[in-house]
Amino acid sequence: MHSPLEIAKGFVEIGIHKVKLSVWKMFVLGCFAGCFIGFAGIASTTVSATVENASVARLLSASVFPAGMAMVLVAGSELFTGNNLIIISVLQKRIKMREMFKNWLFVFLGNFVGASFVAFLVVYGHTPDLYSGVLAEKMVAAGMVRVTQSFLEAFFRGVLCNILVCLAVWSAFAAKNVSGKLLMSFWPVMLFVLCGFEHSIADIYFGVAAILTASEYGIAAEGLNLGSFLLKNLLPVTLGNIVGGAGIVGVGYWLAYLRHTPHSPMSIEDEQEELDSAEEY
Repeated sequence: MHSPLEIAKGFVEIGIHKVKLSVWKMFVLGCFAGCFIGFAGIASTTVSATVENASVARLLSASVFPAGMAMVLVAGSELFTGNNLIIISVLQKRIKMREMFKNWLFVFLGNFVGASFVAFLVVYGHTPDLYSGVLAEKMVAAGMVRVTQSFLEAFFRGVLCNILVCLAVWSAFAAKNVSGKLLMSFWPVMLFVLCGFEHSIADIYFGVAAILTASEYGIAAEGLNLGSFLLKNLLPVTLGNIVGGAGIVGVGYWLAYLRHTPHSPMSIEDEQEELDSAEEY
């Protein structure tokens, strides 16, 4: 297992690798991550759609959703919320702030397209027909919940969510094999879904899917439209995700493990392993 100090040093190199990607690669890999999170979104709604006990339904959803993060970590993609940890490379003065923002922008756009693409195919492939239309109602309800929160509620839930998501990414890099990565990333992601915290990229899927489903199936959804979703949900949740991921986890671990920490010389083998991990991520 890698120690927290080794993980912190590794994330410096990972951040450098991420910002050096071309804009096209950032966008395409962002699309893949958005798709993966979208797949997890429809699966988590489907598994709980006919479960009447609300606590059991939420637990089932929370147990399925981490599949999205598993695909992000192992299959190769770029997820905006996890990329908030690039702040570590900025604080180490290895990359510039504008390079980080550039990565965040194009990865976020890719995530938006990927998650929306899955939502479009799910709705017009008529997956919501499952369970005699009950799934369609649940999908619209998931969108309605997200536009009825206050700005501060959505923001705070976004902060809490990305603390856990970035801990999932951080913890996954403690493991040296795939099974360890999957096990360590599962629990924080399960917790954020179970507790009802808000993940901006997941919310893109849920919001777009709800809007399209309401239109396609004629389900009443007063107040749910693209404008309300963007302003009442996506904006505050995204800001909260940045505070939780970059501001709390990223800055916090940099202060704890890298600031004023003497760096012992790495062996050639350790340096190569660190670079390989960055390329895989």
